[in-house]
Amino acid sequence: MPPRSASTDAELILAAAQGGDREAFAELVRRHQSMVRSVLRRLTNGDAALADDLAQEAFLLAWRRLDTFRFEARFTTWLYRIAFNAWQSERRKTHEVLLGEDEAMPEPDAAPSGPGAEERMDLERALATLPDAERAAIAACYAADLSHVEAAEALGIPLGTVKTHILRAKERLRARLVPKKETP
Repeated sequence: MPPRSASTDAELILAAAQGGDREAFAELVRRHQSMVRSVLRRLTNGDAALADDLAQEAFLLAWRRLDTFRFEARFTTWLYRIAFNAWQSERRKTHEVLLGEDEAMPEPDAAPSGPGAEERMDLERALATLPDAERAAIAACYAADLSHVEAAEALGIPLGTVKTHILRAKERLRARLVPKKETP
């Protein structure tokens, strides 16, 4: 048998779903945990601890429901949907009140360092001010690298709505991040 790292996602899914192969699922987790954590971190406004908890919950749900995965979509699309649902469920449980643009934003848990660190922090702060729907669409398309069609499927909304959310989010981000030119 080839090493697990040489197997395709489809082979690993089949081994895990049909044979209960935990090593196969562990390889799927290794391959996709970075994307899931990154997306959830953006959705949780930089709360790394909450993002990690939600990622763990998402992977546990994925393990339990692996036999329901249909190969009609990419595994990442299906996994993103599970992670997104875990985030939504957590928000409902805690009755999270979203902060408005004029209110103070919490600082992300760990400040990035190195070249471009200040710009990344500015982007994280700006992303945190986006409405949930826009932030979710941006996270799906840019952090999870889903196409607009895949994001629409994962988010359970029409394709046109995803495109609108992306457009509006980009406009809001541009307004917050790009310095305005002063007119003389």
